[in-house]
Amino acid sequence: MKLFVGLGNPGKKYVNNRHNIGFMALDQIANDHSFSSWKSKFQGQLSDGKLGLEKVILLKPETFMNLSGQSVSETIKFYKIKTEDVVVFHDELDLSASKLRVKSSGGHAGHNGLRSIHQHIGPDYQRVRMGIGHPGHKDRVANYVLSDFAKSDQNWLKDLIYGVSDGAVYLANGDPGKFMNAVAMRTVPQREKPKKTNTVTIKKEDISEPDNRSAIQKLMDKFSN
Repeated sequence: MKLFVGLGNPGKKYVNNRHNIGFMALDQIANDHSFSSWKSKFQGQLSDGKLGLEKVILLKPETFMNLSGQSVSETIKFYKIKTEDVVVFHDELDLSASKLRVKSSGGHAGHNGLRSIHQHIGPDYQRVRMGIGHPGHKDRVANYVLSDFAKSDQNWLKDLIYGVSDGAVYLANGDPGKFMNAVAMRTVPQREKPKKTNTVTIKKEDISEPDNRSAIQKLMDKFSN
């Protein structure tokens, strides 16, 4: 059994925030893969279903970002899920918008949601880092992540979310490489095949024979005609 955790903040005012991209990813997975209706449990919203042959629990903590670890900890204890079978989907300032990376264990890099999860279950879980870009200065970060995605972000955001849902089966079955390939099929422009060029067929009769006559012979032939 796997636990997919999407990070975000509860409430209508936060729905379209950059910080809530983890919630968006789980909503798309639940919708596309016929998961159960969301229900309140373990200080969060839960949905369950299957991705391939793997049973998967989806969790959106409702404790607010800074306390996300409380909900995650309660859920894994109840379902007896191993820490390495937890996958956390979260916004990533250090990746350009639309970029995505999968990472196993490591530090929390100052992300408050990850910091809370570290405190409750340790660092040995998997993360799906979903790039939202950086505002340019650390003093702008708080307002940036708690503001809505701009209209200009909507196309790449939709492709990224759909790509995550497309590849969710691979992620659940332990193949992050195929998962990232599925995302790339949505987010990376596909190269166009080179256009066919028109070819000219040269017939044998169209090729003139070389003139091997001497200059004198050419002159004689000219006056004889």
